[in-house]
Amino acid sequence: MSQKIKGLTERYPAQLIMPIVDILTVVSGGLLTYWWRFGDLLLPERFILAIALLSLLVVVLNSAFGAYQRWRVKNISILVFRLVLVWLIAAMLATSIIYFTHNAHRYSRLWVGFSLLVSFFFAGGVRVFIQLFLRYIRIKGLATKSVFLIGPGENITSVGKNMRGSPAEGYVLAGIQRIKNKLTEDELNRLAERISESGAQEVWLCMSITCANDTRDIMYALRNHTVEVRFIPDFGGIDMQLLNHRVSEVAGLYAIDLSVSPISGVARLVKRLEDLIIGSFICLLISPVCLLIALAIKLTSPGPVLFKQYRTGVNGTNFKVYKFRSMKVHQEVTGTVTQATKGDSRITPIGNFLRKTSLDELPQFFNVIQGRMSIVGPRPHALAHNEYYKDLVESYMKRHKVKPGITGWAQVNGLRGETDTLDKMEKRVRYDLWYIDNWSLWLDLEIIFLTVFKGFINKNAY
Repeated sequence: MSQKIKGLTERYPAQLIMPIVDILTVVSGGLLTYWWRFGDLLLPERFILAIALLSLLVVVLNSAFGAYQRWRVKNISILVFRLVLVWLIAAMLATSIIYFTHNAHRYSRLWVGFSLLVSFFFAGGVRVFIQLFLRYIRIKGLATKSVFLIGPGENITSVGKNMRGSPAEGYVLAGIQRIKNKLTEDELNRLAERISESGAQEVWLCMSITCANDTRDIMYALRNHTVEVRFIPDFGGIDMQLLNHRVSEVAGLYAIDLSVSPISGVARLVKRLEDLIIGSFICLLISPVCLLIALAIKLTSPGPVLFKQYRTGVNGTNFKVYKFRSMKVHQEVTGTVTQATKGDSRITPIGNFLRKTSLDELPQFFNVIQGRMSIVGPRPHALAHNEYYKDLVESYMKRHKVKPGITGWAQVNGLRGETDTLDKMEKRVRYDLWYIDNWSLWLDLEIIFLTVFKGFINKNAY
């Protein structure tokens, strides 16, 4: 039961679903008020447009106020106060739009007012209920996050007390590593192994702000981990104000995020909607092309139409990626993946064309619909390549903090095809990490646009 609740809260975090909840509350408030006022649930078109406008305003304003980011750790009174502000501003904007467009006579003032009031109580009630429910199940030891603490003994003791004093936030101890002196390389490697064995979901570095070298060494030891790393700074009693930094609040403490994906919460919802909407549209467009390619493959060489291979996905989990088969059926040596090279005899006649035009990657749009890939993201590499490069290219495994993509920032900048040198792979990883660190919806749309015009034809493919 505990694992089931834990899985649900991780897959569908409250801050991810709250925009949807807000839209549903506005729709419900508008429908109920219309039924109460006019005795009917069949709304005229103008009322439907008004509900859509109110929903949009509420979601945009809540996003602007940061109401969807880690809202569950806030005080309930702060949540309600913020909600009051959002609904008041939404009411003023909506009524102003109706008035200045000379449509005031087409709407009932009672309907507008009570729709906002009812939806406010619905939205507030849902927030309070989820807040109290999450606190309850975490106090009971359900849906918790395991944390591994690293730092001097006194710092770990202080952080541990804060964790025990905030059971409603659901953080539990997975292990500790007290640091007295500088850790040796063997100690750092053993520390990385202990973190893996503990099953910790987060690592908190409870270090002084002057321990830059120690922090660097620990981060390097964790370079092949996808576990989230937070820095719990010891400011030594210094009273300072943090302004718009990458800081999270956990267990009543400020945590400087050192290795956390920006694609979380509402951003993750936006990216998933982007994948579903654009991906579904593309799947419809490419269906005839896919059928023709499948037929051509079947007629020109024996074997299956699709090539399936395990790749590393988000947070290091493996999944099967789909591609049109461009090579003759052959058996690789166990544990190795031989990259295609110029004049490779394994490539079929049609396979050469598919690889140069990237048409062999079209089936990956079905991976996107499944939720295993994204349209835009770091390209997934073969598992053997990950094992080979993770110790040669610094922060290589950080590419897997987001879903892999069909196209990416590296690809539209010319880094496609064979990575036959270490320099090529290092450059590709730099572009991938830049994308992750600077992700936005507009960047994704720019990459998709560039892919259409210059990202398909691959001069380096064989």
